[in-house]
Amino acid sequence: MAATLVRGQNVDIRMWTRPDEVEEFAMRQLQNISSLPWAFKHIAVMPDVHYGKGATVGSVIALRDAVSPAAVGVDIGCGMTAVRTSLTASDLPETLRGLRSRMEAVVPVGFGQHKATAFTERDASDWGTFWRKFDDLTPVVKARADKALHQMGTLGGGNHFLEVCLDGDQRVWVMLHSGSRGIGNELAQHHIAVARTLAHNAELPDPDLAVFLSGTPEMAAYRHDLYWAQDYARRNRAVMLRLVCDVLRGEFPQIVFEEPISAHHNYVSEENHFGEDVLVTRKGAIRAGRGELGIIPGSMGTGSYIVRGLGNPDSFESASHGAGRRMSRNKARKTFTTKDLADQTSGVECRKDSGVVDEIPGAYKDIDTVMANQSDLVEVVAKLKQVVCIKG
Repeated sequence: MAATLVRGQNVDIRMWTRPDEVEEFAMRQLQNISSLPWAFKHIAVMPDVHYGKGATVGSVIALRDAVSPAAVGVDIGCGMTAVRTSLTASDLPETLRGLRSRMEAVVPVGFGQHKATAFTERDASDWGTFWRKFDDLTPVVKARADKALHQMGTLGGGNHFLEVCLDGDQRVWVMLHSGSRGIGNELAQHHIAVARTLAHNAELPDPDLAVFLSGTPEMAAYRHDLYWAQDYARRNRAVMLRLVCDVLRGEFPQIVFEEPISAHHNYVSEENHFGEDVLVTRKGAIRAGRGELGIIPGSMGTGSYIVRGLGNPDSFESASHGAGRRMSRNKARKTFTTKDLADQTSGVECRKDSGVVDEIPGAYKDIDTVMANQSDLVEVVAKLKQVVCIKG
């Protein structure tokens, strides 16, 4: 669909969804974002848009010489990684409970972490350089070095997941969703608090939109920590993927893996759009430059999409990061039962207990509608349907 133009404050808002379908609080957030004096061109709003802490989830915010740490959020570098395998559905065992258990045994979920460090030179060759940079992070996280080491290669909780999926050709994929774990959260919380104290943010309509300005020590410190955390998130997913692929190698010695696809969807990038260099924050959005592969997940019972970007300039070459929530976690827990969860995840080997009712498919928007609304942003490469889903 073509984007709908909504009049904003300092810049306008381009929406790849019907404005009347956007919740009131989210629309108010978007108007506040559009009022920022550093906002560039317009705010791009993805079809999975919904209210979020700091800034609206499903928004792409380009700023001149400024960045808002709360708009990026506390799960810096959160994103997706997926890989297609040589296996087909017929290679999988009739019951997938054992495969799920073996995967859960190698990837800690929730608040869990590895007893010994899980990363190896098979995942990256420059771990020494990467970890030495920890000493240059803001001093408030210095006591968290051991935790950061042992959380590398862990899933977390909430909407993070690890899945085995099948595409339309019945080929097996591995897909996972996670971010920068506890260390990214603590870095974000620190910088969000610092930004709120700066004088130039005093008159903003929402204190959560407080920004750092280029050329200041606060901006330099944030961008240093931000880029390290984004790298941590990327490496975290790579380690988990290798751990899970090793489980599959043990089960299927003949397996071959294609080149993985990896994409952040909570992050900042230095980019050029409409002839200007800007800082682009994708808050629940992926980069979808022409020809670039990306991942757009649905919920734990509805499947996901592998996509190729069309490079639409009006979206700042972006697309949605998923289906997007249509109700809060609290409302989902009050609305649905474990029986509803079992019904809506029928055929998927996964948790079906009260601890994940807030992740029930019914709490999310329809992924096929979301995809239809962004046909000018991405083209579909493959549709995946999960057969195993692991959640924290």
